Amino acid sequence: MVEIGQQAPDFRAPAFVGDGGDVVELVAEIDAHEAVVLLFAPADFVGPCTAEWAGVRDAGWDDARGLSVIGLSGDSLFSHAAYADHYDVPLPIVSDFHAGIAEQYDLLLGEWEGHRHIPARATVVIDGDWEIRAVERADPLADASPAPVERATRELDELGFDLPRPEVEYGAFG
Repeated sequence: MVEIGQQAPDFRAPAFVGDGGDVVELVAEIDAHEAVVLLFAPADFVGPCTAEWAGVRDAGWDDARGLSVIGLSGDSLFSHAAYADHYDVPLPIVSDFHAGIAEQYDLLLGEWEGHRHIPARATVVIDGDWEIRAVERADPLADASPAPVERATRELDELGFDLPRPEVEYGAFG
């Protein structure tokens, strides 16, 4: 797994953004923001991951000045569109279909639910100097307490963001 203090690997990948397909480039996000949060999930519609993303949405992280929050999942843009619509997910969702980004971050699941080569569930915080400030990982189906996004809030506080800690309600998405 990538470690705190390392330089974040760059990526450019297709994503569902707003109401259609686009491309997300980490370099552009880091250039335009003081920090970037990457929310990795093996697939869309995974209950515990959805609970975390909804917590981030409800905490308003996507509207925080100077912060970019990007979801990454092993599913297609078509699945991302249905997922974003169903759960009102305002984040760009990168399609890490062959887990190339997850592999760069050493957040690759060997096998999960009959699938191979897909992203793990994790939250990564990157500062404006490309330094990885937090890497929080959890089992994709576990009701982790505290959740990876809740643990990442501490690092965002240290970076000067005054953000509410996401409240993760696992039972709502199981």
